[in-house]
Amino acid sequence: MDHPSDHLLEIISRHDYPEAARRAVLDVERRLAADPAFARHFDRAVCLAMGVDPDSPAAAPSAPWAQTREPVGLGFALGRVSDLAKANGVGEELLQLVFLLRASEILKSRYAERGVPESRFWDSVEDFKFKLLECMECRGKPGTFVAGWNEGLLRMQRFTYGRFQYETAPFPGDDFATACGRVVRWGETVVNFHIPSSGVPLSDAVRLASYREAWQAYRDRFPDGRVVFLCTSWLLYPAQREFLPASSNILKFIDDFEIVRSGESDKFGDAWRIFGAAGGRPPEEWPRDTSLRRAYADWILSGRKAGWGWGLIVFDGEKIVR
Repeated sequence: MDHPSDHLLEIISRHDYPEAARRAVLDVERRLAADPAFARHFDRAVCLAMGVDPDSPAAAPSAPWAQTREPVGLGFALGRVSDLAKANGVGEELLQLVFLLRASEILKSRYAERGVPESRFWDSVEDFKFKLLECMECRGKPGTFVAGWNEGLLRMQRFTYGRFQYETAPFPGDDFATACGRVVRWGETVVNFHIPSSGVPLSDAVRLASYREAWQAYRDRFPDGRVVFLCTSWLLYPAQREFLPASSNILKFIDDFEIVRSGESDKFGDAWRIFGAAGGRPPEEWPRDTSLRRAYADWILSGRKAGWGWGLIVFDGEKIVR
């Protein structure tokens, strides 16, 4: 591999990485260029994770990155990268981010091979930036602390359509009868979706546009043309209706769903998603500079708990079916 490659330069420019992150990534690339042994082991981890035999001609910088073997588990490859980070004095989170950026070069060629629009690739890998910003906010340095999350993205099993990320999955609950009469049965295929920390408000227009786009992609998997979406998130905690204003986009998001199950936890493990690095501090020290932060801080300080929910949406291509 070339260090840095044109692809790496394009992705950090196209997605407008913060200057501190650009410098850090390019510093790692310069170190790889200057140390052939470091680069060889690093490139090998990338190739193995993406199913390219690192000793074959397909691993050459100008190759089309054809898959020549089964990819190793992402966890195994990331373990190798962590070892390389320690051995070469590079931050583990930073080297794992560079690993993902380099793996995405191979991924981009896979999108082209399968005829998937290039725009879908760029939309999907923008999640690297969102995770980078989380790392900078929570740990004060460029990188990613959830690199393993990207297995589905690198395997072309998870895609971004508008505001959300989608992937097929078996329904994990007992048979559930929705309000429209559609019975979702244990183990049947549904479309699971996730909410990237892009900062884009969850407005009615944004949510529906994403559902419609995803419906186009997945409708053929559902005989009646009605796609069943599934989501699990702290954002679906029903008790938020008690302390968030009626105008909140979070409550409008909850109203999209039929909640199948919800619960509470003694420890608010998702506090960092709202409060950033301060989420690990006592609630008395949480910042209160937004209405959401004030509402959550007041709720927890009043002795109440945070929670989660998971629910279903039945979508016919234009609207949520009730």
